[in-house]
Amino acid sequence: MSANSSTVGQHLWQGLVCIGWKQDLEGAVYHLANCFLLLGFMGGSGVYGCFYFFGFLATGYVCCMLWGWFDACSLDIFIWNFLLVMACLLQLTYLVYRLRKDTLPEEFELLYKTLCVPLQVPLQAYKEIVRCCEEQVLTLAAEQTYAVEGETPINRLSLLLSGRVRVSQDGQFLHCIFPYQFMDSPEWESLQPSEEGVFQVTLTAETTCSYISWPRKSLHLLLAKERYISRLFSALLGYDISEKVYALNEKLFAKFGLCFDIRLPSLYHVLGSAASDSGPESEKEDKEAHEPATSPPQAVPTSVHQSPPCSPPPAATSPPAQPSRARMSRPDSGGLASRIPLQNYPQVMSTGLAPLAPVHTPEL
Repeated sequence: MSANSSTVGQHLWQGLVCIGWKQDLEGAVYHLANCFLLLGFMGGSGVYGCFYFFGFLATGYVCCMLWGWFDACSLDIFIWNFLLVMACLLQLTYLVYRLRKDTLPEEFELLYKTLCVPLQVPLQAYKEIVRCCEEQVLTLAAEQTYAVEGETPINRLSLLLSGRVRVSQDGQFLHCIFPYQFMDSPEWESLQPSEEGVFQVTLTAETTCSYISWPRKSLHLLLAKERYISRLFSALLGYDISEKVYALNEKLFAKFGLCFDIRLPSLYHVLGSAASDSGPESEKEDKEAHEPATSPPQAVPTSVHQSPPCSPPPAATSPPAQPSRARMSRPDSGGLASRIPLQNYPQVMSTGLAPLAPVHTPEL
């Protein structure tokens, strides 16, 4: 035991002495192999860093394998380098598989760059959203309807990728839906997860369109599970609905050319029916306003000395009596344009509550 330990100690402290050094240097293949190995070990991190790393290592080990076969004539050198080359190739194959697995289709890749990159949405969260719609891109032919007013149930949420969709109600054009806008965001927000409903508008494709669609139940489950995705959809849907509101506001013109702002509560009074708002009280006030003012009867004094009646002041110094401003019923837009501007027209306040929606839609 002591002899063995002394021999090992002698080898460690004194080192192994070569019997004879080779006078000739190794071939160019051996030095080339070491250069490739040096470049390989200088690789970085990440997926592309791993491609760089294992690519140069595989090339260096191939050169070592050739050196062991042709110059060193050693079978063990050849076998070891061959195994190292196979390990690097297997690692490169796995990296290629991961890249192909994580790569999104072209439409979803463009959607991510357009809609999610400005909001700094993580790619993993976006993949969860794409997985919910099963990575399917649906199409609509020209003049094909996506939803019919009063018939199509609200059972999904769709986002337009390309094309243009026309929105109408009772045959009247409302606005258009353009790429990267939700097609049914108002309908989605109008219902609770447990409620059901149908579309109140008709959506028709004006050109060939492509879109993605999330089933209502699957998307509700995803939003309930992932809080970040729920807040993301809330922001996107809110912005989309506001864009549709502004699109309607630009087309809300009266006959006399003035533009209403549908965000203002006073618009409901302007759009209300004149017959429903003008009651008996307003008619009575209008009648009193148009009747000529009559002076009350003079009381005859009982005094003996009766003063002569006072003559009225001259007409030049007496301004005409101004009739009291009466609450007039709302005229139609044609009559209103010919008489008084909209901003100077007295606001009429109804005795009841304001309607939740306009009674009559103005002509666009």
